[in-house]
Amino acid sequence: MTEPLGTQSLERIETMPLGIVVERRRGVTAWAEWSWRPVSVIPGAGPVDPPGRVLMEGEGWTHSHAVTLTLELFRTDTEGYRLNLSQDPPRLWVVMRPGPDGEELVPFTVTASAHEGEGYQVGADVVDTVPMPAEVIALVRDFVEQHHVDVPFHKRERKRHFEKDDRRQ
Repeated sequence: MTEPLGTQSLERIETMPLGIVVERRRGVTAWAEWSWRPVSVIPGAGPVDPPGRVLMEGEGWTHSHAVTLTLELFRTDTEGYRLNLSQDPPRLWVVMRPGPDGEELVPFTVTASAHEGEGYQVGADVVDTVPMPAEVIALVRDFVEQHHVDVPFHKRERKRHFEKDDRRQ
């Protein structure tokens, strides 16, 4: 059975697993012992077990494969992807939330949409960007070329509450 076109357009069309690499760095203030921020992604990464596998470390910092998240591309958000691809360089937005211990930040979702990334910045989530790797740029660019439809802008005509001749004085 075929779904109505309106329902199909909301479904995700393309996905790619991305390993999220997070930097844990010794805090520079008295209020935070550690700080966390995403630094890169690993395209096509498999699941990481246990989460937080250390990839590199130095004095006062570590880079770890925190988690693998799925980048989802939707037909309804091609304008957000186009906007992102027009930037130099294109970015991925990684949204992080406090972990179970309340101390560390854990990646929650990743998006290539400039609109969705901006939307997450309104709440209590921590949002940071990382450079978009070439493999992801190619996927997003191909997706936009296949699915983007320009929607013409139509200026709405203002509704008058009363006729010009009936103006209240």
